[in-house]
Amino acid sequence: MYVIVQTGGKQYRVGLGDVIRVEKLPGEVGDTVALDKILLAATEGNVQIGQPYLAGAQITGQILRQGKAKKILVFKKKRRKNYRRLRGHRQPYTALQIKEIQV
Repeated sequence: MYVIVQTGGKQYRVGLGDVIRVEKLPGEVGDTVALDKILLAATEGNVQIGQPYLAGAQITGQILRQGKAKKILVFKKKRRKNYRRLRGHRQPYTALQIKEIQV
């Protein structure tokens, strides 16, 4: 069984026990989080598609980690104008382990 869930403007295909990295969610390590924007649920050949979301469906996950991704460098330059800017960015994330799927 797997579902497609939307969180943080992105869609993820998850199954029971999977660990996913999503955009930062409020909560501490060990807290449980319920996500209810389920787009699709598939079980043994039976596929349910929401319009846009499945009513009454949700997944429950446990927060494993709150962290930051690897740093990316953003470099801007205009040639012959002596214009150079270097900025770094680290995107915050939440690591979730899927504990329960209710369809």
